[in-house]
Amino acid sequence: MRKEDCYLLGKITRRHGLAGNVILKLDTDQPELYNKLESIFVEINGLLVPFFIEKSSWSKLDALNLAFKNSSEAMVDQVLGKSVYLPLASLPKLSGKQFYYHEIIGFEIFDENDNNCGVIRSVNDQTAQVYFVTNLDGKEVVIPMIKDWILEVDRDERTIKMELPEGLIDVFLVPSKKDE
Repeated sequence: MRKEDCYLLGKITRRHGLAGNVILKLDTDQPELYNKLESIFVEINGLLVPFFIEKSSWSKLDALNLAFKNSSEAMVDQVLGKSVYLPLASLPKLSGKQFYYHEIIGFEIFDENDNNCGVIRSVNDQTAQVYFVTNLDGKEVVIPMIKDWILEVDRDERTIKMELPEGLIDVFLVPSKKDE
């Protein structure tokens, strides 16, 4: 399995109990989708290694207590602090205005007047306000990802149409008087 064919599910944070169990901290808005995991891929030395799950239970709302099949102390030591991945193919297809962040990289954003607002280079979800980072005319433009602003997602054309506040794009493109 190649890393580019997978998405980050979370991280194994610590041991749990004495039976070789570990805690998987999920990095998702919908942890309930992962109730019945059968296997995971753990990144070890740059490779994705499959681990098969014998039992799982919820430790917290966003953390699973996992017991691996054929677990050993050495195996548990290897996975502590490591990132966990699942295949992209395992994600349910989204439609309408819903999307996965990885899916929209490379999409163009247009405002309601069909003005180009840039190509999405990344999505920053590490802050309180999630935002798109786009490239427009060689400049970085930051567009808040507010659900009410998203008018349409066209997967065939690889575009997102948004209702943006007047002047938002100008903040990044038009030099201020102070800069002149």
